[in-house]
Amino acid sequence: MHTTVWILGDQLSPRWAAWLRERGLGPHNARVLMIESAQRLRARPWHRHKLILVLSAMRHFAEQLRAEGWTVDYRVALNFAQGVRAHVQTYSPQRVLVMQPSTWQGAQFVVQRLPALLGSAELIVLPNRMFLARPEDLGRARSPLLETFYRQMRRRTGFLMENGQPVGGQWNYDALNRQPPRKAWREGDTRDIPPLPTFPPDAITRAVIAEVARIETAWGALEGFALPVTRADALRFFEDFIAHRLPLFGPYEDAMVSGQPFLFHAVISPLINLGLLERDELCAAAERAWREGRAPLQSVEGFIRQLIGWREFIYAIYWREMPRLRTMNVLGAQHPLPRFYWDAQTEMACLRESVQSVWTRGYTHHIQRLMVLSNFAMLAGVSPQALNEWFLSAYVDAYDWVVTPNVIGMGTFADGGIVGTKPYAASANYINKMSTYCMRCRYRPDKRLGDDACPFNALYWDFIARHADRLAANPRTAMPVRALRQMPEGDVRALRAQAERWVRELIQP
Repeated sequence: MHTTVWILGDQLSPRWAAWLRERGLGPHNARVLMIESAQRLRARPWHRHKLILVLSAMRHFAEQLRAEGWTVDYRVALNFAQGVRAHVQTYSPQRVLVMQPSTWQGAQFVVQRLPALLGSAELIVLPNRMFLARPEDLGRARSPLLETFYRQMRRRTGFLMENGQPVGGQWNYDALNRQPPRKAWREGDTRDIPPLPTFPPDAITRAVIAEVARIETAWGALEGFALPVTRADALRFFEDFIAHRLPLFGPYEDAMVSGQPFLFHAVISPLINLGLLERDELCAAAERAWREGRAPLQSVEGFIRQLIGWREFIYAIYWREMPRLRTMNVLGAQHPLPRFYWDAQTEMACLRESVQSVWTRGYTHHIQRLMVLSNFAMLAGVSPQALNEWFLSAYVDAYDWVVTPNVIGMGTFADGGIVGTKPYAASANYINKMSTYCMRCRYRPDKRLGDDACPFNALYWDFIARHADRLAANPRTAMPVRALRQMPEGDVRALRAQAERWVRELIQP
C-alpha cells in the first residue's frame, strides 16, 4: 500500500470510497490516515459537546472504514505535524492524498508545512467536494446579492425547478415565513412542539466523554450529549426532522420561545459540517416531502435555501475575502465581550436564555445568534473579533469558514457590507415581537429610559447616532437616521447617556 489518504475530522463523508475509486484506489492499495491533535483540542475553550461530537464521530468513522475493509492508521498525536511525520516514518507512502481543507488555516498548513513532512512522498491535494460553490460564483460585485447567487445554485442543482423555472412560480417564499410565536406558546403551552430525537452515548462516545472531562481548557456542559455520531444515526435524525418538524419549519424559523431552543429547526448543521450528512441528499429528501404532500412549499424552499443558498454563499465569501475578513472592523468597535456570554449571569432574559442554551447544548438557532447575541454586541460596540472568538469556541457546529463571515459580516457589519447590505440592528421591539423572552424579563421592551427600560432600546439609538453618516447613505438604513434627527435634542442626549450607562454596567463592570 503505497498511497495514504489523510481524512480530516470535518470530512467524514460516505462518498470517500467513490471518490477514491475514481482514482483507482481502494482498500487493496491505499491506507487511510486520521489524526487527533492534542494541541488542537486545547487551542481554545471549545465547548465540551463539540469535542465529544468531533472525536466520537471520527472514531466511529474509522471503525466504519475498517468494517468496509480499509486499513486505518488512527493516530493520537501532539499535533498534526507530529502525526503525519510518524505515519510517514512507519509506512513510507509514495504519495499522500488530502482533500483541500475547508478553512484558511488548514489550507495554509497543507500548502506551507505538509510537503516538508512527507519526505520523498508526492503530495496530491484533492478539490474540496463537500461544497458546491466557489468564490468565482459570486461575480465581481463587492457586495454580492444572496438572491442572485441562490437562483444560480437552484439552476445548477435543479432543486425545486421545472422546465428551467422555479416550482410554484416564485424563487423565494420568505414572505410567508417569519411568523411570531403562537399565542399558546406565549402562554406556556408548548405541547405541539416536537421533541428532538436523542442518541444515548455508546461505548466509544462514553470513552470520549471521559477524556473530554479531563481537558481543562474546555467550556460548557459535559452531561446531556445526545447528538448522532454515525452516518446511520445522522440519517435517522434527519428523517425525524422531515417527518415532524419540516412542515412548520418555514413559518416559525425566526421565532424564539423560552425553554424551546430547537422549535422546528433541523439542528443538522453540526452533522453537515462534519460530512455525516450531505447537501444533495438533504435537499432531495425535502423536495420529495413537498411533492408527496408531506410539507408545504414555503418550508421546503426555505430549508433548501439555507443549504444551497446561504451555506454555499458564506463558504464562497469566506474564500474570496480571507485572510483580511477576520480582522475587519469598519465600525471601530473595541469593547470587550461581556462576561455573561460565558456565564449567563445577566438580568436580560433573551441573552440569559440564549447563553444558557449554548452552555447546555452548544447550540442556538440562527435568529438567537443574529438578533440577540450578535445584535447586542454590535449595538454595544463589542469588538467583532472578540465575539467571533466566542462563537468559534461555543458552538458545536462552529468552523472558521462559517462563523467568521457570519459574525464579522452579517452579525456585526464589521466588513462594511460585503456579506450583507445593511447592519442587522434592532431594538427591543423586534425581540418582543419574535420571542417570548420579554414576558419573563425584568426589563420592559416598551421603555427607552429608566432602570427598567430594556437596554436594547437606548443602545439601538446610540448605535444609530454613532454611525449616522454611514447609515444615512444606505437606502436600507436611512429611515432610523431620519427618525433620530427628528427627535428633540434633549431626548437624544438622554438616550445616549442611558446607553453609556448600560455599557458601563453590562460590559465594563
